[in-house]
Amino acid sequence: MKTLHIAVLPGDGIGPEITHQAVRLLQRLAEQGHFALELDHADVGGAAYRSSGHPLPEATLRLAQQADAVLFGSVGDFSLDTLPRELRPEQAILGLRKHLQLFANLRPAMVYPELAAASSLKPEVVAGMDLLIIRELTGDIYFGQPRGIRILENGEREGFDTMRYSESEIRRIAHIGFQAAQKRGHRLCSVDKANVLETTQLWRDVVTEVSSEYPDVALSHMYVDNAAMQLLKNPKQFDVMLTGNMFGDILSDEASMLTGSIGMLPSASLDANNKGLYEPIHGSAPDIAGKDLANPMATVLSAAMMLRYTFGLEASAVALENAVRRVLATGPATADIARPGLASTGCSGMGDALLAALG
Repeated sequence: MKTLHIAVLPGDGIGPEITHQAVRLLQRLAEQGHFALELDHADVGGAAYRSSGHPLPEATLRLAQQADAVLFGSVGDFSLDTLPRELRPEQAILGLRKHLQLFANLRPAMVYPELAAASSLKPEVVAGMDLLIIRELTGDIYFGQPRGIRILENGEREGFDTMRYSESEIRRIAHIGFQAAQKRGHRLCSVDKANVLETTQLWRDVVTEVSSEYPDVALSHMYVDNAAMQLLKNPKQFDVMLTGNMFGDILSDEASMLTGSIGMLPSASLDANNKGLYEPIHGSAPDIAGKDLANPMATVLSAAMMLRYTFGLEASAVALENAVRRVLATGPATADIARPGLASTGCSGMGDALLAALG
């Protein structure tokens, strides 16, 4: 039996609540004989800063490096926003991506039939939407150097950041995109701003070159401003969207609002060997933290992605996904996915319902 060594990093806000429910489901699958579990927990983000003075302590980083995969909750604590940038909770996730070399972020955005009416768009526009946004994670303006704030000769302050991508960085994420499209609808839309930015002209050129290795995938290109508009106009035209770090950050959050609830959206961040960090795309939601109100389904679906991509346990992944589908169909429901006829519940109650649906 395969043993899964997972680092559980709950983080801040609702992070401990939602990761606890996902762990309960993983433990149930282990009890059913799907696999053996080895779980190690550690602080990260604001919780780690409060306990050890740094959002990503050496012990937490070492644990993440030694584990097969990382199940991540959320980071963010408004009370720590006045800290120097390098000590703010959000630096933990950036540090993990860097040190674990997690360059490929996979964000599926799917409209479940039960939630089509809850979307920010008309149900007929979003019903059946099922797209995958692949975002490069370790390059672009987020990490480019030089960057900073300086004083000009006239005494005025100037902020500056550098957008950079090397050919090899673009090429490796392009392969991820094309391979994902081969397993889905065989369509890949590469998003850039090649009419303005030299960096993204290189992006377009390299993606086009890589496309010759995937003749079964139809490649299209779209400027990011048009892509943002098209996601609202006709989101079902997309199968796989491939883009850089900054554009992907924005577009994936936009896509999340089409699905009915950001509480339903998982993500995976992978290295070259499919070791991954798995997290819901929502934040720490400090306004509802500790109130047993959060929807844990995005974290549960992130755990399903972990079983699929890092561990190759497709049957176990499907079991979790089917449990989510059953509860969506019959209830109960947390406040973000509530609809007439369903009993209301909180985070722990949703965990109970998912356990019952899992069997």
